Amino acid sequence: MENNFNIITMTQSNSEYTVIIANGEFPTHHNPISCIESASYTICLDGALQASLNNNITPDIVIGDGDSISEILKEQYAHLLLLYKDQDTNDLTKAVNYCIEKGINRVKIVAATGKREDHTLGNISLLLEFMTKMDIEMITDFGIFSPISSTTTFESMIGQQVSIFNIDNSPITSHNLKYPLNNMILDNLWKGTLNESLGEWFTIETKGKTLVYRTFEVKK
Repeated sequence: MENNFNIITMTQSNSEYTVIIANGEFPTHHNPISCIESASYTICLDGALQASLNNNITPDIVIGDGDSISEILKEQYAHLLLLYKDQDTNDLTKAVNYCIEKGINRVKIVAATGKREDHTLGNISLLLEFMTKMDIEMITDFGIFSPISSTTTFESMIGQQVSIFNIDNSPITSHNLKYPLNNMILDNLWKGTLNESLGEWFTIETKGKTLVYRTFEVKK
């Protein structure tokens, strides 16, 4: 195959990035933890500050609206706090917008899942909103969410579980997946889930807003 497409690896560690620690379950898997430790700049949502400190992580800045942080932490970490009082956006959106304002173009989000399901869905959908403004992905304890809008090849492994979500009914074609997609319309979120990689790579052809999820572990 000609290499005229984007290539996304499992780690994407070849350049500096900013990590945003959201207010979901703090990660326990070594991949998101390594992502935090290797970041060149760390943003923490105000509601995640205590969990970050509990895990020996002191962020470079804490962003939020101030309603999810204790008064004690507000006083102790006042020098790191950047509080927005508007309620039009959630704290994760505030943090991503801050990155855009500062010219940060590579962001990894961790700790964005695992608590309230509505928050989880909202956090994941945020990737599709900002995909045209920066290189952004979300790393969980189980895998990676990567938004794409053009033909993209992913580093993979035999048996890796792959799910594909498309929100604008754009045709999807896959290469090197167990259950091939041939110009298929995924008009419901479940239709592209639970696929499986057949090798060290797979390719997704799309022109629409598409979210690709890859697990860290292979199917046993």
